Amino acid sequence: MLNVAQRHKKLERNITLLASCAFVAVVIGGVVEIAPLFWIDNTIEKVEGMRAYTPLEQAGRDIYVREGCYTCHSQMIRPFRDEVERYGHYSLAAESMYDHPFQWGSKRTGPDLARVGGRYSDEWHVQHLIDPRSVVPESVMPTYAFLKNTDLDARDTGASLTALRRVGVPYTDRDIEQAETDLKVQADPNADATDLQVRYPKAQARDFDGDPERLTEMDALVAYLQILGTLVDVNSAAAQEELAQEGPR
Repeated sequence: MLNVAQRHKKLERNITLLASCAFVAVVIGGVVEIAPLFWIDNTIEKVEGMRAYTPLEQAGRDIYVREGCYTCHSQMIRPFRDEVERYGHYSLAAESMYDHPFQWGSKRTGPDLARVGGRYSDEWHVQHLIDPRSVVPESVMPTYAFLKNTDLDARDTGASLTALRRVGVPYTDRDIEQAETDLKVQADPNADATDLQVRYPKAQARDFDGDPERLTEMDALVAYLQILGTLVDVNSAAAQEELAQEGPR
């Protein structure tokens, strides 16, 4: 025992030896953690219902990121009782598999938005973005009224989907060809959205900002918020995920 203590003391006092041993330990740990990833196709268990964002939802997500909404709102409900009771079922990795970049994190000035879809009406979201304190008096969120007066630029929609396909989002050639049309159809209450909803199940098609005569950035952002957490049956998916992790018995 004394001999071991003396060796450990020698290791701690020799900075070169300590650094070398630490490096070897890190390399071994790194190999153990990273090497298996080269032999599997995907680290995320796919779940039923998950799909890529529609062009309008993706445009809304781009605005969400552009305006820095992610700096105050996470999209990750951790498996803790207080978070689950407040925000809903804990987040599954598959729910963010098409996010580039994903919105996970623990920094919250405002509530987590992972399951905000369908909790409030379109009108509530529009009013909240125009004047946050009119619906949440204690809010410190800045106003985003300009979104309702800013026309949505749809010219690069196809290029955006093409770029996302290159990093693994499963957009088809037809999705990319129809991107600009799909974007406009989803926010037009008078358009036929049947084809859109076949290719994007559960896509919500309607006027989102209260002004059917214009396609605005407000339309896109509200469409994005309203889809969050609505695509996957999380209870069923979580059960499947747990069984997959347990493996065969």
